[in-house]
Amino acid sequence: MLEIIKKVPLFARLNEHQQDALAQICTRRSFKGNTVLFSEKDTGNVFYMVVSGSVKIFTTGSSGEEKILSICKSGESFGELSLIDGKPRSASAQTLEDCVLLSMTAQNFLDLLRNHFDITLVIMQELSHRLRDTNQQVYDLTFLDARTRVIKSLITMANKHGIRSGHTITIKLVLNFDEISQLAGVQKTTLMQVIRDLEEKQILAISPSDFKLDLAKLR
Repeated sequence: MLEIIKKVPLFARLNEHQQDALAQICTRRSFKGNTVLFSEKDTGNVFYMVVSGSVKIFTTGSSGEEKILSICKSGESFGELSLIDGKPRSASAQTLEDCVLLSMTAQNFLDLLRNHFDITLVIMQELSHRLRDTNQQVYDLTFLDARTRVIKSLITMANKHGIRSGHTITIKLVLNFDEISQLAGVQKTTLMQVIRDLEEKQILAISPSDFKLDLAKLR
């Protein structure tokens, strides 16, 4: 448990005593794939850290369509926003595969912020980073064409979750094509056209378990 806490950006700067104290108030749980951890508009009462597996954070439109905001993997955290401002969840969270998560109750999380200003400061920095990401997403949807948005989303996924070897980045494909199109903000038909073009140019190689992106050919 302590090793995961050390990887989480919110807590990586804490000393060993503080990290150990944090581990004492966390609960470790396993979840099956496709488990909804919380839904948009729910009351926020739990903060999560990913030990293994992956979780998608998404919103749902009035007609039921989804928009994936981010994918959280090992060492990443989510769910703190509504614990801080006391408002309902701004998005939903669902496991993409079997996951092991650490959780912390809202009361323990708020007590932590009250007692450790260094944690509060890091969380402020993390929220600022996420706001910048949101601003960038708005810019992309406004000014970038569909093909560029697809390529940028693939590169972002590869850089964040992939393993690099030379010019090639390999990433486990936990998202299906519907979900990748949501992440890129394009129709699935557009996504498939771009993917076929990238495969023909040997920039992208897709297998049942992962995809490989050749950065040298992409340039």
